[in-house]
Amino acid sequence: MCLLQGSAVTSAPDSATNVHLGMSHFLGCLSQVPYCVINIIIILAGAIALIIGFGISGKHFITVRTFTSAGNIGEDGILSCTFEPDIKLNGIVIQWLKEGTLGLVHEFKEGKDDFSQQHEMFRGRTAVFADQVVVGNASLRLKNVQLIDAGTYTCYIRTSKGKGNANLEYKTGAFSVPEINVDYNASSESLRCEAPRWFPQPTVAWASQVDQGANFSEVSNTSFELNSENVTMKVVSVLYNVTINNTYSCMIENNIAKATGAIKVTDSEVKRRSQLQLLNSGPSPRVSSVLLVVWALLSLSTARC
Repeated sequence: MCLLQGSAVTSAPDSATNVHLGMSHFLGCLSQVPYCVINIIIILAGAIALIIGFGISGKHFITVRTFTSAGNIGEDGILSCTFEPDIKLNGIVIQWLKEGTLGLVHEFKEGKDDFSQQHEMFRGRTAVFADQVVVGNASLRLKNVQLIDAGTYTCYIRTSKGKGNANLEYKTGAFSVPEINVDYNASSESLRCEAPRWFPQPTVAWASQVDQGANFSEVSNTSFELNSENVTMKVVSVLYNVTINNTYSCMIENNIAKATGAIKVTDSEVKRRSQLQLLNSGPSPRVSSVLLVVWALLSLSTARC
């Protein structure tokens, strides 16, 4: 409709009238455009200007990547973070922050650790790999992992090339590899599966290579014994009526880890194997800070359309 009306303006008697009518027509057309569309145009224009501005200034958002991981209570843990390498060590700043915690988890700047703003709960428990910072390793070593250490962490990096950050979900619990032994004290042939430390309380399931898909819940007994620190628990599961020349597996799993112990008993020997797998571990998604802000503003604008 606006284009058809605009073609009629060219037939005006003089140029001044043409300009006046053209401007009036443009404003009239603009008034027909939804307000939210105008907002979107302004937001996109601002984002483009911001990106161009960073390009002209020589600064940009560097790539920072974190890896979701889990900490084993009472042991040392690693919060993994990498960034674009920079040979200018004195210009690199690494800050680790924890959501809901005042102060810093850890800070590294001017080639050394700075504990001046560190929260007291992390005092004496953190360190970065200082000799690997220039190659882009900002991972944090956390000593004596506690249950309260679980949460959302941010790895913030600033270098001569720019700055960036990424979040990391850190879970804490207890997990250990089970060991299976033949229980010679039982009245019948049985297997005993033990794992010293688990938290939260896991599930336990038995499997057999010969009887695949069988349910062993009625011929097994599982117990959980609280350890001395009153947090973790010892897992003990006994499987009865086992047969020789068969491979049995004991699987222990919670929301953090999955561990499996297996045993094969023959007339001449006993073979064992075990494995431990952390669940939901891997690279965390990375979204540019500029794009994140633009996305949020666009969401608000389109919601009003």
